[in-house]
Amino acid sequence: MKINSNTTRAAKRPYNLTLNERTVVEARQYTDNLSATVDSLLAEFIAGKIREAEALQRERDTICDVWNRYRQAHESFADEHNRL
Repeated sequence: MKINSNTTRAAKRPYNLTLNERTVVEARQYTDNLSATVDSLLAEFIAGKIREAEALQRERDTICDVWNRYRQAHESFADEHNRL
């Protein structure tokens, strides 16, 4: 995932995180900037969650469309009981 340039230019401020010491030691073997790495991974995580939510919404929209088309083509089983 490409990081949005607006995200990379956003104001930075310190946050306290509790991380596994062994994981941090190992991660430092692969990056000199742990903050930037965590920030990038967090941005990717958020983007993934947004994609999941969008996919779920598309699935729900499809289900509603199918139901609405069915409902237009067939009477509802409850129509005979509706007194309104």
